[in-house]
Amino acid sequence: MIKKILLLSFVSSLATNLISAKAKIPFGKVDKIEIIADLPNTEKYAVSKDSKEYLDLARMHQEYNIAWVIPVWITQEPKLVLAKKESDEYFELTNEQLDQVMNENKLNKEGLLQLGLYTQYGGKFIIVLIIGLILYGIFSKDKPKKVNPTTI
Repeated sequence: MIKKILLLSFVSSLATNLISAKAKIPFGKVDKIEIIADLPNTEKYAVSKDSKEYLDLARMHQEYNIAWVIPVWITQEPKLVLAKKESDEYFELTNEQLDQVMNENKLNKEGLLQLGLYTQYGGKFIIVLIIGLILYGIFSKDKPKKVNPTTI
């Protein structure tokens, strides 16, 4: 009988710890690299000599986000880099090298540096909406209606 009670108390203490563990929402600064222009697969843009991997033009910026999908604000302005597809590896360019790549491929630098609407304002809109809903819930409590005794 004592063994059963000890076993039951041990299992219940473990179950309590598992039940009380909550999912944590990740937040913080994240570096985002997004391929924005496919450059020609030539030796000039090869990762290394005699390589079959090629670099493309990418936009890199740093943002503070919540749960990996809600960008709240941009902490580092976007810049253009060369990057491999499906990789976090990138190569920074000097202004002269970047101008040369832009001219050779007839690309618009200002247009490529523009971030999307959701990245710029989406997270701010969602945060304001959540705060607004919370405040609405706090301050819009229904007051009990007064009953007119003459209608009863």
